[in-house]
This record gives sequence, structure tokens and C-alpha cells, in this order.
Amino acid sequence: MKQLLQSLKDGSTRLEEVPAPRARRGELLIHTTTTLVSAGTERMLAEFGKAGWITKARSQPDKVRQVLEKARTDGVAVTLEAIRSKLDQPLALGYCNVGRVAETGPGVEQFELGDRVVSNGKHAEVVAVPKNLCAKVPDAVSDEAASFTVLAAIGLQGVRLAQPTLGECVVVTGLGLIGLLTVQLLRAQGCRVLGLDFDPSRLELARRFGAETVNVGAGEDVLAAAQAFSRGRGVDAVLITASTKSSEPVSQAAQMCRQRGRIVLVGVTGLELSRADFYEKELSFQVSCSYGPGRYDSSYEEDGQDYPVGFVRWTEGRNFEAVLDLMANGALDTAPLITHRFPIEQGEQGMALLTSGEQSLGILLSYPTEGQAERLAQPRIALTPAPARAKGSVAVLGAGNYAGRVLIPAFKKARASLRSVVSGGGVTAVHFGRKYGFAEAATDGDAAIANPAVDTVVIATRHDLHACQVEAALRAGKHVFCEKPLCLTLDELSRIEAAAAERPDLHVMVGFNRRFAPQVVQMQKLLAAVAEPKSLILTVNAGVIPPDHWTQDPAVGGGRIIGESCHFFDLLRHLVGHPVLSHHAVALGRHPALPVRDDKATITLTFADGSVGTVHYLANGNKGFPKERLEVFAAGRVLQLDNFVGLRGWGWPEFRKMRLWRQDKGQAACAAAFMQAVREGGPTPIPRTEVLEISRLSIEIAEALR
Repeated sequence: MKQLLQSLKDGSTRLEEVPAPRARRGELLIHTTTTLVSAGTERMLAEFGKAGWITKARSQPDKVRQVLEKARTDGVAVTLEAIRSKLDQPLALGYCNVGRVAETGPGVEQFELGDRVVSNGKHAEVVAVPKNLCAKVPDAVSDEAASFTVLAAIGLQGVRLAQPTLGECVVVTGLGLIGLLTVQLLRAQGCRVLGLDFDPSRLELARRFGAETVNVGAGEDVLAAAQAFSRGRGVDAVLITASTKSSEPVSQAAQMCRQRGRIVLVGVTGLELSRADFYEKELSFQVSCSYGPGRYDSSYEEDGQDYPVGFVRWTEGRNFEAVLDLMANGALDTAPLITHRFPIEQGEQGMALLTSGEQSLGILLSYPTEGQAERLAQPRIALTPAPARAKGSVAVLGAGNYAGRVLIPAFKKARASLRSVVSGGGVTAVHFGRKYGFAEAATDGDAAIANPAVDTVVIATRHDLHACQVEAALRAGKHVFCEKPLCLTLDELSRIEAAAAERPDLHVMVGFNRRFAPQVVQMQKLLAAVAEPKSLILTVNAGVIPPDHWTQDPAVGGGRIIGESCHFFDLLRHLVGHPVLSHHAVALGRHPALPVRDDKATITLTFADGSVGTVHYLANGNKGFPKERLEVFAAGRVLQLDNFVGLRGWGWPEFRKMRLWRQDKGQAACAAAFMQAVREGGPTPIPRTEVLEISRLSIEIAEALR
């Protein structure tokens, strides 16, 4: 299928052939008929991409701080590599989609095949969208009109926050698509509306929709006009739908408001506010969040958990429905807003209008209706001629940032035969597939596992998918390399253990790469000659991850102990060379500032040889401090590994220090050792017993901390 993608590196837009997505639980698969280009958001992205490095940095000071912190801890080379990789990945454009339901995933009951729906799907011939972000289109509303639903819902949420009442006078600053839709929504609410803009053609449209107007570009006195419009009282509310770096719209809004007036920011402006403007009038100022309640809440948007209507009357999904009802009864007129139409094959031309200087407003993209079934039946596309079958033919499930930046390059360097790469939406699969030379890109992981040309499956998907994919790959007779963790529960671990026991000839390994890092290899050689018990102290400055992030969800990410600390348990297990006999874990005490405590914990491991290892896993430190520091005390000697860059020794007759030019956590060596075992036979680089031991240990510790 065809999909519009944009490069963040140079701002260019291209129409790419990508595999059709699959409908997962709670999702609709939609055949697109029409999409609307968001002039504001998509122009901003294009301008960002075309900007130079310095301009990009100035526009995102928070990202610059993150880059500097990463450079201090991980090194300049690793940081630059991460930045280039991020900017190299294409961005899927669009969020105003209309089409017909082609397939429903499990848990979708309110939609049926063939329903005409609006969603925040991308500019693509087929899209997969969570059910709470879809709404049925009434018969009286055309596809073209319905494509404005999402933008109108953004305006509607701003109107709801302003709480206008019948007869109030309201100013709309900025008469782009959202502004002109907002004018109509306010008129439908029974308000008098004053529209402000620089563009005479947009001012004319606002007047057509019943607003009075002020031409800011012609030098008209905005404050005087607002004073006259409000009959000398000051306006009741201002909705700012403009996009500008200037703080003038907010300052202007404060000056034109009456006592206790309301200001709602729907667009993007500077926010250098004058306290006096707000203090003297006791003004209220609020920023509107996109389409409404539910936005950016993963439980609502991704998991399909709707808010009870008795408590949250207007969610983003119900705002969609309200907009469509207004269109059906004629209160919202979108036809005058359409300035250009393009078939999707000319989508690049449509996107180019945004930065061309040519006058445009509503840009619509249309999609062919013929061949829809064929597109849906193509969950994979060929990228290069398929290589001959050979040992080490790899399918990679998951094409996220870590897989694309670290894991796939490591397997390519290890001379794996790159057969198939799979991602949920297909975009990153195509990107990394072309970049690294895969034979095909796909969206169907089950088909990739079943492919007879594949003998090795690399799993880099979301954590809750690992167990079923590992088990499926083993039962299909494939070698398995699973990026940590192996699984999330003891029941899953038992099933994997049983499946692995049935195929002892297969390699099953978790990507515990730190034991392959060159400095850890040196440490292991030195410590192997020490017979006495060892004391190991590993301090992990893990950094904060928000409590609502998927990795913190026990059912999805497993939490950070299972999802990340397993690395550190394995590292200590490897250096000691003996099984863990017991463990004890203590989290920080309860405190209102600590909604998550199990990522701020001290875990003590006791080993069979009498060694003791302590992992301080702490998410409450400072990013400027190194992320990982390991100290080993044994037989009057000390080793200190600092963030996989510097290793120092005290008391070792033939070793003092080992320093690398750049951080190396062993990912390439880990993949190379695994692929060598697949191609040449021999033992798995990490014994299966240790993989299972560390996986069980991580789950038990996580459960104890909870």
C-alpha cells in the first residue's frame, strides 16, 4: 500500500510502498477514502525538517539538554550516532482520516465491516486505529466534510474549555482551518464572534460564517475594534488558534478581555506573560489539549478503556461524534475551506504546497477504491532479491529505535542473512529493511516465524509479546535471540522452558550483552583466577521514566526490574561464575512524590561460592552522573568499571587500566557469538540454564518489591 512519509533530516516528503498493517486487539483496519492535510502541524514538521542543525536545536532546547547529558555520560560518538539515527527515521504523516472498516480486531464490538468512519489515521491507503479514536460518519456527511472532524474536534475542545454562553462575545485569533471551524462552532453556540487574522481571504471566509473581523495585517487597531465589538465592556473570552513564536496574541488577548474573562490557547504561541495584565482583571488562562479528554492517555487510546459518560461527558471520541452531528445538521460548513484536491499518487505535491508560498487552506487527498482487498492481503513487500537459503537466515520482529540503531546493525555485522524485518505499522520495517538490506519488510510476525526460509528469529518487540513469540519460534523449530526480558511471568517462563526442552538442539538466548563487553571480558579473566568469594557493587543511575510509560506497566512492560535490571543480575552472575542461592530486595519507603518505588531499590544477591552482589537500581538520581558503575572487591584487589568506557584496577600485578575511545556495552560481540553458534554449532554463548535462572530471578525480585 502507499503511505506518505516525511524526513525529519531534510523535510522532504515521499510516497512509499509499505506493507499493510494488521488489526490488533481493540483496533479497526480501515480502507482510506479521504484524508485532510493539517496545514498547521504538517507545515511545522516540514519547516523543522528543512531547518539546519542550529535552528533545530534552538527550536527544541529541552532536547538539547538531553543530548548534552547523554554526551557527558555515554560519550560524544554514541550520542551523535543516536541523533543521526533518530533524524534518519521517517515520520508517518497525517491524523485526519476517513474510510470504511475493512477488519475489526478482538474486543471491537461497536463497529462492523463496511462502516464509514472517521479517525486520526495517517495518510495511507490502509490504517489501523484504536476503536476509541474512531467515530461513525452519518449518511448526511460526505467523506470530504468528515475529513475535517479531527481538526474541528480540536477547536471544539477549546470552545468547551472557554465555556461560552448564549450571547457572549468571543474573539478567535488566527483564522486557519481550526480557527475558521472554531468560528462556526461558536456561532452554533449562539455567540457573537470577532475574528483576527492577516489574510484577507480568510477574513472573508470568517465573515461568511457570521463573524465580524479585524485585518491585523492592514494595521487595524485590534484593541479598539474589540472594545467596540464588546460594547465597551471587554470581550468575554478569547480563543487563540494561531501558530506563532510571538507572545503578542496572549498579551493582546489579556488586554481585550473583560474582568474575569477567559483565554484558551488552542494553537502555539510564545508564553512570555505580563502578570499585571492577568492580575488586575483576574483572568483565567488555559491551554487546550488536542481533541479532548483521553488524549495521550494510553489506557483510553490504546487499551480502549472509555471514560464513563456520567463522569466525563465529552471525550475525544465523543467530540468526534458531536462534530459529525453538527456537520449533518448544517451547522458546520467545510466546503468553502477546501482549496486543493490531489489523488494520493500526487500526495507529495499536496504536501509541497505547505511551504511553497502559494495560498492554500484545506488540502484533501483521495484514495483509490479498486484493489483494496489486494492491498489488505499484502502484509509484506519485497525490498531486495531474496538470498539463497543458508544457516543464520534471520527474521527480526520489532523495528523500534533500539532495534534499528543497535540490534540490527549488530546482526548485519555478524554476517546474518537478513531475510525479514517486521513492525506493527510497516513504516520502520521498510526504513530499516532498506537501510540494512533485508529481503522483505512485513507487518505479520506469525508469517515471518513460519517462513521456511528463516531459521533464526530475533525478537525486539514490546515486552508483553516476548513470551508468545519465543514459544512460537521454538515450536516452529527456529533458533531464538530475544532482547531482554525473556518473559514477564513465571507461567510464561514455564511454557518457554517446556518448549525449549522439546528442542534441545535449538539455541535460545537473551540479549544479555554486557557480559560480552570488552572490559567485562577482561574483568572475567582477572576474577577467574581468584578463588575467594567476591563482593560486587553495581550502581545503576537509571533515570526517571514516567509512571504511565508502558515499561512501568507490569502487564505490558513488566516494570523496570524485569525489563532492565535483568541485565545487571546476569552481569554479576557471569562475573561470579556461580548460581544465585538467595536474594533480598528493598525499595525506598512510601512517599507522595514516589508513585513508583520498585525502580528505586537495592537488591542483594548471594551466590553459591559465598560471593555477594549488590545492585543499587536508582531512578531518583541526576542524569549528569554516569549511568552504570561496577566495583568488585576480592583478595585485596579492586576493579572499577565506569559506564563501559573506563576500567581501572588496584592490586592486580599485570593490570592497571583499560580505556576505550567510545562506550561499548557488547551488543556487537553478543550478536556475533550467537550467530557463530547458529552457523557452526557448539554451545549457546549464554547457557540456557543461566538464561532461565536470571529470568526467574528477575520475576521473583520484581514480585517481591511490589
